[in-house]
Amino acid sequence: MDTVTETWQFWFATIVFVGTYILIATEVVNKTTAALVGGGLMMIFILHGPSHAPAAKPAHASVVGSVQNDPAGHRQAVGQDNAAVQDMDKLMERKPEPYDKLDIFAKYVNFNVLFTLVGMMILVNILSGTGLFQYVAIKCAKYARGSPMRTLIFLVSATAILSAFLDNVTTVLLVVPVTLLVASELGVSAMPFLMAEIFSSNMGGSATLIGDPPMLIIGTVAHFDFMAFIINLSPFIIIITALYCMVLWWYYRKRMTVTVERRARIMELDEDAAITDHANLRRGGIVMLLTLGGFLVHGALDLQPCVVAMSGAALAMLVCKIDVDHVVEKVEWSTIFFFMGLFVVVSGAENVGLMEELGKLLRLTDNWHPLLTVLLVMWVSGVCAAVMNSVSYAAAVVTIIAAFMAQAPGFRESLPLQHLMWWGLGLAVCLGANATVVGAAANMVVVGLAEKAGQPVSFRKFLVYGMPVTIGCMVASSIYAVVWYYLMVK
Repeated sequence: MDTVTETWQFWFATIVFVGTYILIATEVVNKTTAALVGGGLMMIFILHGPSHAPAAKPAHASVVGSVQNDPAGHRQAVGQDNAAVQDMDKLMERKPEPYDKLDIFAKYVNFNVLFTLVGMMILVNILSGTGLFQYVAIKCAKYARGSPMRTLIFLVSATAILSAFLDNVTTVLLVVPVTLLVASELGVSAMPFLMAEIFSSNMGGSATLIGDPPMLIIGTVAHFDFMAFIINLSPFIIIITALYCMVLWWYYRKRMTVTVERRARIMELDEDAAITDHANLRRGGIVMLLTLGGFLVHGALDLQPCVVAMSGAALAMLVCKIDVDHVVEKVEWSTIFFFMGLFVVVSGAENVGLMEELGKLLRLTDNWHPLLTVLLVMWVSGVCAAVMNSVSYAAAVVTIIAAFMAQAPGFRESLPLQHLMWWGLGLAVCLGANATVVGAAANMVVVGLAEKAGQPVSFRKFLVYGMPVTIGCMVASSIYAVVWYYLMVK
């Protein structure tokens, strides 16, 4: 390929990449539409697709060359029967079937992430039809005995725990309607509850491999299994969630008061009535536990997360008496296609060398202390995630960081230092998303539900709630990175 063509492709891919992210961040068009259009342009003009030409011989030549480069292999080939050699030549020169050609597209999309998301969405959709999550929310309110502060703490804790194992968006979609009901019965504003649930869902989601899509993307690229997240991140997330609950208690303890009559209304709610399908609750619950167990051991068994998630989904559809078409329809296909388009856009940018060039910008930190480089990446990523959306940013930045660490002195030779960079990046992306409405999908979903309930949340109002929480989480994450460095790297 000549220099002019390479230059043209580089700048075209750069324009498509930047333009796609601007459209996603500004929401001028639907984010899924923007990602698919960008992906389409990359596939038409930049990425190599299947060819309709007859099978070329370079593949055969490369194989022959590899044999010739191996004297032992060459001697073995010379000694073979001539007929066998001719049969091998015919096999190597056969025209690829259509399905062979289409395999080339697979390298542009991270199907491990997509199938893990689809599998968990199906599992959650089956369980949500039983009323389990509404039961949990009402039970939390009753355990609090109608105290608005205790109810807030219980709901925040339940949201964080559910978000660690379920999709964030699904979690808030299930918890928020019950929260609105509880706040109405208590006669208090639902806003503190809703905002706290947003932040706790993003915190809890960063505790595990499957809790938040950015963590799944990072885990897949860095080859971290489920247990790696449990060991390295879950204890820290538990601590900052507990600290957040303490701050909520301190701030709202004198701002939320209700009458005895209001508390009595909460105690009259019947959580058992929320369970609409006891049989599927038992069957689906057992399958979910088996699936979570599969995630705990998938690294030891050398299984990809998508295999565990899809196996759990298939088993749940087999043992639960459900309308499979209805469950599959409820999968957030717009999110899946958004990821698909975004992965192709990033692949196009990587193909022309844009990600490598962006990674070189970090080479300015070559003479820095490596811990300072990690902290810089964390704070820049926290800001970018808040502005660009955490999922969009994570899909792009993992390639940039990987390119940087492959070349940077210090990082290239130190696996623990690479791990610290990935953990710090994951925390920054997920927790930085708490700052703005567009930072995470869960943020936008809750804001939409609040507006429908007559409690609109402006961008500025969200910023007032989110900025202190985000700064506090980023400071705590920076302290975590420093401690991790001196314990595991030094």
